[in-house]
This record gives sequence, structure tokens and C-alpha cells, in this order.
Amino acid sequence: MDRMLVVVFDNESKAYKGKEALQLLNREGSIGLYAYAVVSKNPDGTGTVKQSDDTSPLGTLTGTSIGSLIGLLGGPVGLAIGATVGFLAGATADIDNARVGADFVDDVTKVLLPGRVAVVAQVDEEWTTPVDTRMESIGGIVFRRALSEVQDTVDDEEVAGIKADIAQMKAEHAQAHADRKAKIQEAINKLDSKLQARLQLAKDRRAASEREAQAKAKVLKAKAAAASSNAS
Repeated sequence: MDRMLVVVFDNESKAYKGKEALQLLNREGSIGLYAYAVVSKNPDGTGTVKQSDDTSPLGTLTGTSIGSLIGLLGGPVGLAIGATVGFLAGATADIDNARVGADFVDDVTKVLLPGRVAVVAQVDEEWTTPVDTRMESIGGIVFRRALSEVQDTVDDEEVAGIKADIAQMKAEHAQAHADRKAKIQEAINKLDSKLQARLQLAKDRRAASEREAQAKAKVLKAKAAAASSNAS
């Protein structure tokens, strides 16, 4: 199952041990590890992306589900490692693109207190015991959530709604008196800008979903090849 994992630790040293444990589980074939990042919460409430894995099967994290979640927890993934940003406030990623739900983010942030460090990872995980056992032995608190697949429908509905509003306002513009035409046209222009932004966002999301699907196929193929090699 395609899942998002967030494991919260008391300090950075334990978090890096947690990251290494995930990498080991991936090599063992217990999970498929698509991408990860280590994110800390500073005493002043800001977050720092300490380390991320842009050499993962997902490639750059920007625009992906894990990138969006990192944006909500610790700042835009496009920033250089070590960049400091506010948690939740001002994040460039939106909750819909993270595909985990606002309640999941809320649960994590209640535990990811100042001074604590989290490993955020997108994984293919068939059962929870391997990760939970390793992380508990290091002192990590595990949060996990299966990724939602409904965002395309939401995007399509929002785009359809904006197009309907534009069509209605254009009809009104055609019948309006001269003194109203300019105001209606201004409203149409604003809606059109919003429409273009939503269309681009939907396009970016679909491209990210395709990259994630390709990455998952790559990970599963590698696991199958490793299993075959071990069996022979």
C-alpha cells in the first residue's frame, strides 16, 4: 500500500538512525522507499529541512505528495537544505496535494514539538510491523496514512465550476449597460486568471502522480529482482 510515514524523534541523532533503518528495510525488501526527508522543529517554532533525498526514485520532491507534506510540516522542498521556514504558515504546498488530510497534519504537528525531529517518507508498505518495530526500538513515534486518490476529481469539479461562473458572467456582460461592462469584465478577468492557475495546478499534480506511479513501478521491479536473486 502506498503510504506516507512521519516518524517523530526526540533528537536529530535518533532521526538519522530512523532514516537509516528505513533504508535498511528497503534493501531487505520489507518496504519500498520512494523518498524521504529529515525535518526538525526549532525552538522558535520554525522548521528546518535537514536532509532530503532528491536522488530517490521520485527524483525531485517538488510537486509530489511527500513534497507537499514536507511543505506543510517544514517548508518548501525547493529551498536549500538548512533553509528555515514557518511550520504550516506560508507553505507553498497545499493540503490537497499532500493527499493525507488535514487531520493527519494536525496529529503530527501536535507531537512534532520544538526540539524534535521527524523523518518524513513515502513508502510502499504491505504490513506495519517491520517499520513499527524498528522505529519503536529507536524511540520514534510513527504516524502513517494511506494516500488518497481522489484529487483529480476535485480538480475537475473546481475547474468546471469556474468555467460555469465565467460563462454566466460573459452572458451578463453581453446584456449589461455600458457603465457595468467594465466591472463585469474585471470580474471575468479575475476568474480567468484563477481558472488558468487551477488548470496549471491540476497539470502539475497529474505530472507528479505519473512520476510517483513510475517510481513505484521501479521500486516494485527492484524488489522482485532482489527476491528472485535471493531465491536462486
